[in-house]
Amino acid sequence: MRIVIVTGMSGAGKTTALKMLEDMGFYCVDNLPIRLIEKFVELIQAGGTEAKDVALGIDIRNPEFIGLMSEVITQLKQEEIDCKVLFLEASDECLIKRYKETRRSHPLSQGQRVEVGIAKERKLMAELLSKSDYVINTSQLLTRELKAQLEDILLKGFDYKNLFVTVLSFGFKYGIPTDADLVFDVRFLPNPYYFENMRPLTGNDAPVRDYVMSSDTAKVFLEKLTDMVTFLIPHYIDEGKSQLVIAIGCTGGKHRSVTIANALYEKLKGKEGYGLRLDHKDIEKDGRRK
Repeated sequence: MRIVIVTGMSGAGKTTALKMLEDMGFYCVDNLPIRLIEKFVELIQAGGTEAKDVALGIDIRNPEFIGLMSEVITQLKQEEIDCKVLFLEASDECLIKRYKETRRSHPLSQGQRVEVGIAKERKLMAELLSKSDYVINTSQLLTRELKAQLEDILLKGFDYKNLFVTVLSFGFKYGIPTDADLVFDVRFLPNPYYFENMRPLTGNDAPVRDYVMSSDTAKVFLEKLTDMVTFLIPHYIDEGKSQLVIAIGCTGGKHRSVTIANALYEKLKGKEGYGLRLDHKDIEKDGRRK
């Protein structure tokens, strides 16, 4: 029997994750009282259900969460039960936006601003976050990307180390992304913008991609960039970093940056140990895509 405890910040997507786990064949229970967890596990072990995989949604809504959660997890692991903790995280800005969209109050805000509740919860959850087996930051994840991450971890058994890498293209004329960890300027590469037939296209189109990558400089740069990023990722994992944004910029964010971001994504895709997504921030800004 395998037990996954789904926890994390309120608004980070725990309910969505539980629904996805249910679709994957997990027997899911949300907001089970903490004092009933061990009894529930005993019932499962005694054949109370045919489920082999169980997911329990436990979070700050439970009044005994802080005092008992770590103790219960430790006890389950001491009994040699395959118990993993999945922690869903998100930035303060993202959580605030989600609460505003749903018009719900934070469980710890107690009539105060949402920001106050988030700050309280983050402080209370810090210890559990540090002890979690898997951490997924959902700030920039699409629903399908979250599902893919859960499948990689829980179905395919990838050796996931809690780092999520975003390869992001952008245009310098629109500003450097505020969440970028590494920024690379590819404005030194041949620019398709100066060709009328390629100007309306993007780096997702073959003519632009082939033109940019026909340059020996682009090929050498991609090779060196890939080497550096693959060298850095394990060190970021060891440091405990949960999110890495690699921003690649050109003037408008349509041609060269998109081409290189796509190429780097393909080089990194399929590696175990971290999640990966691709995003083109400014690709549609000037409205001239075909």
